[in-house]
Amino acid sequence: MKAVRAFLPVLWTLAALIPAAYASAYWIEGVYEVPLETGSFRFERPWAGLLLLAPLVVLLAHYLQRWARPRLEVSRGHDLASLRPGWRVWVLPSVTGLRTAALALIAIALMGPQSIHARDTADVEGIDIVLVLDMSLSMQADDIQPTRFEATQQVVLDFLSRRPNDRIGAVVFGRDAYTLMPLTTDKDALKNVIQEMQLGIVDGRGTAIGNAVGTGLNRLRRSEAESKVIILLTDGDSNAGNVTPDQAAELAATMDVKVFTILMGQSGENRVQRGTGLFGQPIFDVGNFPVNPELLERMSERTGAEHFRVGDRQALEQSFHSILDTLEKTEMEDAGQVFGELFPAFLWPALALLLLELLTRVFVLRRWP
Repeated sequence: MKAVRAFLPVLWTLAALIPAAYASAYWIEGVYEVPLETGSFRFERPWAGLLLLAPLVVLLAHYLQRWARPRLEVSRGHDLASLRPGWRVWVLPSVTGLRTAALALIAIALMGPQSIHARDTADVEGIDIVLVLDMSLSMQADDIQPTRFEATQQVVLDFLSRRPNDRIGAVVFGRDAYTLMPLTTDKDALKNVIQEMQLGIVDGRGTAIGNAVGTGLNRLRRSEAESKVIILLTDGDSNAGNVTPDQAAELAATMDVKVFTILMGQSGENRVQRGTGLFGQPIFDVGNFPVNPELLERMSERTGAEHFRVGDRQALEQSFHSILDTLEKTEMEDAGQVFGELFPAFLWPALALLLLELLTRVFVLRRWP
């Protein structure tokens, strides 16, 4: 009998863990409709399986504490062999068992169990596109309402909504060029970063068109799409950078990348906001920003694309619609996997076991006066 009592924490752990495991399996198959077979699920963080050592530590601590506790048997005239242990001796280890089983389930939940749903192979029409966006100070001009920069943001966001199957990236440039977002199919993420763009995040005291197109080409360097496109929006002439626009256009033609160019603004002289007044009203000044439409036309022609010059918001939108109509479509296989989270199927049974442990302590094992 003493041997059985010695293994009670382990027995209580199994008694709690087995029904909880059945509940998790029922939840996965019934609620999430995931068959319990090889290849139907995975663990996102398998290294978290080291946390399964925690339940073993709890059991070990229980036995160490039990063996370290001093024991003294005192006879009051009764035969010690005839004494029987009370029911609390059998129930007390259930606290350790419930806690151990709960910790095991929590460790499995932290491993990130996920269901694997294979998507059907389908032909999807799409191409790889890099948006190259000018963020020089002249983009504050208000000849395209509300400003050139804000109009660009709004029209680009609409463009993204109309190209759901393309991989699209973004490059921003002023005096130098930077990747804002690599090629991605996550349009929501790309929209968020474009909405959060503000003039001043790059040095706007120059217009490095060659560097900007070169950075866009670098994002397309490993693209396997048959059609690759750069859409360049700028409002000035190239006056910075160590790569000339003609060199960038030549490289684009070599890589079979079409460079569509959009020149914003009617002329080089425009009102630009220079700050705000005492009461927050915008203060404008007239700035002269040279433009070079011939350069942009040459870049587009060299790559087999088109050039657009826009002077208002409507023309800007129309240029993007024209590009949409011009873009080729490439047949690509879109086979992949979708992962669904399964951790609640293990977390809820674990919380139920912890609650049962608490109720056992409060209402079963508590000694009432």
